[in-house]
Amino acid sequence: MMAFRGRPLSPTKEKILLLLEAGAALVFASTPNQIFRTIRQADKAWRKINKEILKREIAELYQSQLVDFKENSDGTILMILSSSGKERILNYHFEQMKINPHPWDGKWRLVLFDVPEYKKKARDALSTKLRQIGLFKLQKSVFISPYECRDEVDFVVEFFDLRPFVRYAVVDFIDNAKDLKLRFKI
Repeated sequence: MMAFRGRPLSPTKEKILLLLEAGAALVFASTPNQIFRTIRQADKAWRKINKEILKREIAELYQSQLVDFKENSDGTILMILSSSGKERILNYHFEQMKINPHPWDGKWRLVLFDVPEYKKKARDALSTKLRQIGLFKLQKSVFISPYECRDEVDFVVEFFDLRPFVRYAVVDFIDNAKDLKLRFKI
């Protein structure tokens, strides 16, 4: 559950913030699959919102400064995430993130990185987070997963601002696959 200034947000406020984020995610989606997945998730959340509660919760979000309103030239009003709302969403996703295990497709996902010493704290945080979301540390700067995890890895890499130093690969063969299959229970 998300919290703001130490108080938990109501489920409706959480959904509103997540729907606003979905709109921003559509702008940055790079593949049709990402676009359709974002739309499906937003649609499901929207259908579950009580419209009367929605109006009250939007007013409270505005008062809490998690959202802003902008009036367009045609008279419509646009609700957008404020910088503190964006930060809250980012932290929420970051803390809740896990790789979703699903039937194995026979491919291995490798995350390889070579982060310079001047970014040591970010490098260490990256390693910790990759383990937390479900990747296995294969070597010092190499993590592996049998499950599709590119979106999660991209999110973590962007969170720590390490894009130039991290690579993602999908491979068909690795010589210790038998041990890895046991580790991942596949």
